[in-house]
Amino acid sequence: MHSTTTTDIPSVAPLDAFGAADLETVGGKAANLGELIRAGLPVPPGFVVTTEAYAAVAANAGPDTLPGTPGADGDGPAPATLRTAVREATVPDGLRDAIATAYRGLGPDTPVAVRSSATAEDLPGAAFAGQQDTYLNVVGVDAVMDAVRRCWASLWTDRAVAYRRERAIDPGRVRIAVIVQEMVDARVAGVMFTADPVSGDRDRIIVDAGAGLGEAVVSGLVTPDHYVLDRRGSLLEWTPGRDETVIRPAAGGGVRATAASDATGPRAGEDAAAHEVGPRTGEGPDGALLGPDRLSVLVAYARTIAAHFGRPQDIEWALTGDRLRVVQTRPMTALPPPSVPLDRRQRLQASILTEYLPVRPYPMDVSTFVAHGPADMMREIAEYYGLEGAFRDYLREEDGVVVRLVPPSPRPAPRALWAPVVLVRKARRFRPADWAEDPRQRAFLDEVAALEAVDPRGLPWAELVRMPGRALGLLTYCRDLRIDYLPGSGLALARLALALRLLGRGGLLPDLLGGARTRTEDADRALADLAATVREDPDLRALFTEHEPSGVMAALDDGRFPEWRAAWERFLREYGRRETTSPLLVSPPTLAESPEVVLGLVRSLVDGPAPTDDAVSRSREALASLLDHPLLRGRRAERRVRRLLRAAQEAVAFREDTHFFFTAMLPTLRRALLEIGARLCRVGVVEDPFDVFHLRLEEVTEAGDPDTLGQERRRRLRSLVRARAAKRAELAGVPMIDPARVFPRRTSADALVTGSAAGAGTATGPVRIIRGAAEFHRLQDGDVLVCPCTNPSWTPLFRRAAAVVVDSGAIASHAAIVAREYGIPAVMGTGTGTSVLTDGTRVTVDGSRGLVTAAS
Repeated sequence: MHSTTTTDIPSVAPLDAFGAADLETVGGKAANLGELIRAGLPVPPGFVVTTEAYAAVAANAGPDTLPGTPGADGDGPAPATLRTAVREATVPDGLRDAIATAYRGLGPDTPVAVRSSATAEDLPGAAFAGQQDTYLNVVGVDAVMDAVRRCWASLWTDRAVAYRRERAIDPGRVRIAVIVQEMVDARVAGVMFTADPVSGDRDRIIVDAGAGLGEAVVSGLVTPDHYVLDRRGSLLEWTPGRDETVIRPAAGGGVRATAASDATGPRAGEDAAAHEVGPRTGEGPDGALLGPDRLSVLVAYARTIAAHFGRPQDIEWALTGDRLRVVQTRPMTALPPPSVPLDRRQRLQASILTEYLPVRPYPMDVSTFVAHGPADMMREIAEYYGLEGAFRDYLREEDGVVVRLVPPSPRPAPRALWAPVVLVRKARRFRPADWAEDPRQRAFLDEVAALEAVDPRGLPWAELVRMPGRALGLLTYCRDLRIDYLPGSGLALARLALALRLLGRGGLLPDLLGGARTRTEDADRALADLAATVREDPDLRALFTEHEPSGVMAALDDGRFPEWRAAWERFLREYGRRETTSPLLVSPPTLAESPEVVLGLVRSLVDGPAPTDDAVSRSREALASLLDHPLLRGRRAERRVRRLLRAAQEAVAFREDTHFFFTAMLPTLRRALLEIGARLCRVGVVEDPFDVFHLRLEEVTEAGDPDTLGQERRRRLRSLVRARAAKRAELAGVPMIDPARVFPRRTSADALVTGSAAGAGTATGPVRIIRGAAEFHRLQDGDVLVCPCTNPSWTPLFRRAAAVVVDSGAIASHAAIVAREYGIPAVMGTGTGTSVLTDGTRVTVDGSRGLVTAAS
C-alpha cells in the first residue's frame, strides 16, 4: 500500500464554500448545490468530501486504481476489482477525523443523505443520473464513513464505466467527491423540469410528486402526481398518481418501501394530526398532493434556478412540514428542440430536409458535404432563378453539435421577375436527352476518376487537407448542368401532364413515366441478375438463405464462389459510389464500403419471385391505353404523343441520373477524411479514425500537421472530440424537429397513422420496420415496408414490398416516385410510422387517401 497524508488538501468543507468554479474539487452535483445556496435557494445544510480525499484513498488502494491508469476504464483490472480495492483501501486518520467532525457539526447522530458527486456528472451532455450511488437516512459516524467508501467505489460500477465510455469521457479526468447532507424527511417529494422533456416546450414547467421520499419518484417505483404549469404558475393539467409505493426513513437508518395502503401512519417525530399526506389525501383539489400555493412556490424556484444556470434544469425537491427544500439540480439532457409553428413554405422545405437528413449530422458533415454539397447546390440553383433563402442556415448547433433543424422560408427576389425568360431560353437550348454528352459531364467524370486514383495515405499533410476541397469543388459541374437542363426537364414534364389532363387521362402519368431508363434502374437490374444467379445455383442459394449477410461475406472471403464474387465486385465498382443513408452526409459509408448491405439486398431478392420489368410493362400498357383515345388514333397525333412521352422520360432520367452522379466524389471525400482521422489517431488526438467526424474541417486544417502538433493543441482537439461525442450521445433519439409540425396528423377515427397520399391503390400485409441499410435483408415478399426515409439504394426493396409507409418526405420524394413506378401504395410524411406501427402487425395501406389502418 502507498501511504499519503491529507496535509494541505481541502478534503472536507461545507457545501456553501463551493460553486461552479470548483467542479474539479467537488464534482458536478456539489458544485450545483453550492450555486443554489449562493442564489438564496433553500438547500439542506451539509458538507463535501472532496475529490482530493478520493485521490488520497485511491492512492492507498494501489497505483492501478488511480484515475487514468489503463485499468480504470480500459485494459487491466475489471471494474469489480477496482470497486473492492477502493472500498478496502486505508482511509488516512486525518481524513476520517475531518469527516467525523463535519458530520457532528450537523448535530448529534443527525440522519443524512450521502450522495456521489463525480467531476463528470450533472453536466450538460452527461447527467450521469443513477450511475453513481446514493445512500439515504444514514445515521452515525461509522455508517457515514461506510457510505462514503461505497460512493467512492461506485465510480467504478459497470454502468458508470460503460456510460463514460459511451460518451467518450476521459477516465483520466474523472474523480469523485461525496456530499453528506442533512436528511429531509419528506412527506411529499419529487422532481421538476423547467421545460417539457417530451415536447421541448420552454414555456412549460413539469412537476411530478409522490408521497414520502423522492426516491420512489426518481427510481420509477411510483406513478406520481403529474402537474403541467405555465411559467406564471397557472395549472394547465393535472393527472393523479397511483400511489403504488411510498418510501419512508426506517428506524435506526436506511429506508423502507411499503405499499401506499400501509404507509399512511405518522413518521418518527411527527404526530398523527400532522400526517395529512397519504394516498389521495393531499392539500390540493380532488386529493392532489400539492395545492396551488405550493405549486406557485415550486414554479418560482424553477424560474430562478433555470435563470441562474442559463439553461433548462432537472430539479429534485422535497416538502417537509410546510417547508420546501431543493436537494439537487442538473441540466436537462436529451431535451427536444422547441416545437415551433411552420408556415407552408417551411413545411415544404422541412419535408425535403427531414428526408435528406434522417440522422444527426456530425461537425465534419456540417463543414463539408452539408455546407458545400448537394443542399448548397440546390440553394445556388434556387437563387439563380430568383428564389432566396432556400436550403440556407437550416441547422442550429450547441457546443459544436447540431441540435435543431429550422427550415427556412424561401421568398422570391426581384430577379425572379426575369426567371420565366431565363427558363424559356434554357429550355430551348438545353435538351435533357443531350446532357450526358455535355463536355462538362465528361470533364466531371474525368476529374472524379483522377481523384479516385490518388491514394491519400501517401500524400503530405498539406496536400491531404486540400483533397476534401478538391472533391467538393467538383459539384460545380453538377450545379451548372442542373441549372441549364432543369428548365427543359420541367417543361417536358409539364407538357405531357397538360396533354394528359386535357385528354382526361391524367391518372396515366405515373405509369407512363415509369418506363424511363435510369442509372438507378440499371443498378436494380444488375442486382436482380446477381440474385438470379444465386437462385439458379443450389449451393449459392443455400449459402444466402441459411446465413446472415456477414456469414455470406465470410464464405466469399474464404474463396468460395469466385465467379459470383467477381460479378458482385463489378457491381460495387459500377454502383458503389452511392450513399447508403443520405446524399447530404459524408459520415455514413458508401455502398461500396458496405458490401454486406449489397449482400442483404441480394438475399432479399433471392427468396422472392424472379423480377420482371413491371414498370416498363405498365408504361407500355398505359401508352396503349392512351393511344386508344379517340383524338389520338391518327398517325400524326400518335407521333406527337410519343414525342411528348419520350421527352418526359428523358427528363425523369436526367433528374435521377444527376442525383446518381453528384455523389460520385463521396468515396474520395471519405477516404481523405478518414486518412486525416488515421493520422490524428496515431498521435493520440482521437481513439479511432472515424472520430475525426466530431471535428470541423477548418479545425483540423488550422491545427496543422499532426506530427508537429503541440501538446496544447492535441489536448484541445481531444477535448472537443470528447465533449461533442458526449453531447451527441445525450441527443441520441431526440429529433431535430418536431415531426408533428412538419407532417400534421389528419383526423381519422380508424387510422393507425396518416400521411400524404403518394401512391394509388390499397394493399394489406405484415409491417416490416426497416430503419437502415443494414436491415435490408429482413424484408420479405409481401411485407409493408415501414421506414424513416429512403434514398435510391432502397429501390430494390420496392420489388418485394406490398406497400411503403415513410416517416418523412412528400409526393415528390424518392420513395413516392419509385412506389408509383412499381405500382404499389405509398403513404409519405407520417411522422410517426416507425414508432407507432410494430413488426408483424397486419395493416392495410390506402395510398389514395394516405391512411394506414389495422387489417380486418
